[in-house]
Amino acid sequence: MCDVCVVNSVKERMLSRRNLFKAAAGLAAVGAASTIIPALPAYAATGTNMDMTHTLSPEFPTYDGKPGFKFNKQFDFAANGYNLNELVIGEHSGTHIDAPLHFSADGLSVDALPISDLIVPLCVIDIRARAASDADTQLTPDDITAWVAKNGPIPERACVAMLSGWGDKVETPGFRNADDKGGQHYPGFHIEAAKMLLETTKAACIGVDTLSLDHGASADFATHYAWLPAGRYGIECLANLDKMPATGATLIVGAPKFKGGTGGPARIFAMM
Repeated sequence: MCDVCVVNSVKERMLSRRNLFKAAAGLAAVGAASTIIPALPAYAATGTNMDMTHTLSPEFPTYDGKPGFKFNKQFDFAANGYNLNELVIGEHSGTHIDAPLHFSADGLSVDALPISDLIVPLCVIDIRARAASDADTQLTPDDITAWVAKNGPIPERACVAMLSGWGDKVETPGFRNADDKGGQHYPGFHIEAAKMLLETTKAACIGVDTLSLDHGASADFATHYAWLPAGRYGIECLANLDKMPATGATLIVGAPKFKGGTGGPARIFAMM
């Protein structure tokens, strides 16, 4: 074949392919116009994300005052070419879940909590004004009633969280706030508030920024015994509740998933 023939043949092929691409583009445009399908985003857009989890360490306060976390180095990068640690963790250490099994004979273990209960609306009830002068104060039915009057009904599957301001004390002895007889003093949910939520709402969980769903001075864990056996769960030691709106945020609860657990440290964050 002559040089000119080769050149002309290549031109014809290129023009043919261009016409094909143009036709395909035209058909795609017509299809898009007729179906009006918007482009999907790479990920869901949110306004603000907030970490609701305290950093767990051997020094983090626990209910019984004993370290709830041990960090044992097994391999070192300098010596072994990689790092690896062994963790020994108490189930109820740091920001953590109380599963129904924690205070019942046969309640749901932490791995059995349904996903629908782990992505939930967040309702924050602020009792900081009382807690500042009374460490033994509790969130009461009146607090819930006032919140509903201002913000509307508590949404289905919500997390109802108590904001006492105790998160600011987490690195101090004031977080456990133990007296000289071993008693502890910090706010929690009053048993009647827990009963009110059980009877009038479908809230999935209650949360606190303290060490316990019950107030520190509780001698009977009444709120634990009312709330958890009803199939609901709790979150203790929440961080940054003071940065959350009363309503409008979504809580993502990264509950641990190990078989038979009564709870466990969780990574929790909120989207607003």
